[in-house]
Amino acid sequence: MKNLIIILTFLFISCNNEKPYIKSVPEWSKNSIMYEVNIRQYTKEGTFKAFEKHLERIKELGVDIIWFMPIHEIGELNRKGSLGSYYSVKDYKSINPEFGTIEDFNSLVKKIHDLDMKVIIDWVANHTSFDHIWVEEKKFDWYNLDSNGNLQPPNGTDWWDVADLNYDNSAMKDEMIECMKFWVENSNIDGYRCDVADWVPIDFWNQCRKELDKIKDVFMLAEAENPELHKDAFDMTYGWHLHFVMNEIANGNKNSLDILDYLNNKAKDFPNDAYRLHFTSNHDENSWKGSTIERLGNSLKTFAALTITLEGMPLIYNGQEANLSKRLKFFEKDSIDWKNYELSEFYKNLFTMKKNNQALWNGKYGGNIELISNENDSLNLCFIRQKEKSKVVSFYNLSNDSTVCNVESKNLNGIYYDYETKKEVTFNDKEKISLSPWEFKIYINL
Repeated sequence: MKNLIIILTFLFISCNNEKPYIKSVPEWSKNSIMYEVNIRQYTKEGTFKAFEKHLERIKELGVDIIWFMPIHEIGELNRKGSLGSYYSVKDYKSINPEFGTIEDFNSLVKKIHDLDMKVIIDWVANHTSFDHIWVEEKKFDWYNLDSNGNLQPPNGTDWWDVADLNYDNSAMKDEMIECMKFWVENSNIDGYRCDVADWVPIDFWNQCRKELDKIKDVFMLAEAENPELHKDAFDMTYGWHLHFVMNEIANGNKNSLDILDYLNNKAKDFPNDAYRLHFTSNHDENSWKGSTIERLGNSLKTFAALTITLEGMPLIYNGQEANLSKRLKFFEKDSIDWKNYELSEFYKNLFTMKKNNQALWNGKYGGNIELISNENDSLNLCFIRQKEKSKVVSFYNLSNDSTVCNVESKNLNGIYYDYETKKEVTFNDKEKISLSPWEFKIYINL
């Protein structure tokens, strides 16, 4: 009996000494570039197999993480358009037959991994289609119902093709996690981009991340801007605020001081290891708000460069390297017209610069921003990022007028080279930098 008590005591102590789970950002993401893929519109075929032909080109562009919009079977009940929304999921463990088979997808993932890139897929945890298998199985308590006991869309939306899930139901939450584990275990994906993540309880995401990390170290991106999501669940959140500010600056409604507000709020509210996703386009913005040419005009390249030199991970949406000039239809077939890849070298040069200079890496791996332009300068944005021996200086004119940047910093002093032309330049503590409308200059220390 005494021996039994000793054994039980030991087991109790051992269990209670189990190390608590601590989320950590995968080290492989430290200088990564993300690329969003819309399989339906990427090729005329709209299949995984057809997309494979682009992998080598995407790798050469400098991409490290490929994010696929939802790959699952789409609901038919209350469907929008003839093909439906990718975000109206009928079965979380299925493949949209328009794209191919699960064998095709698994083969694609392997080919991406063979090229030393990672794969994340879109996950829609807030809602399902009205004809989801859970509905067919009559699991109505897994959904939020209206006063008549019927399925309903998420409150305050016009998403009449999807039914709102009930996160007070523990069985539903457990099954959702099992579905997410399925793709990590069976297809070897590397993480998720989680749709409207802020509409799903944080405790669910926390538990989900813990369970996924038991399989492999995953990377988690939240379509949200809540700093709390970074604590135990997500590695990266959307930089929506910055994106909207850039659009407004391009249209003359805001200025560089509004970007400073974004940066100050980021430094104040977000942990140091938190990644922010920076972009000039994505599937939502392209389809509903317009192409980058529509929204940004002459500032297109300027803001693209800014998303790469600021603190955060840059995203490029499929077609941007071909200067995509149209809004891709959301519920219908509307293939990208590739013709040429006129912006490929532009993005490739910027991505190479980011990857080769530690100052520009993501989160804690990169350098903080030191503002060197006048804090009241509403037209220009000039800053230094430095990490160990790596230093990058950026000058941006964020206006339609020619400007002069009056910059000052002891840290500015030194010899640099232009990231694109490789031409050397020497800076003193104080400099006046002339910039044409929307011009930017980026220099790397020797």
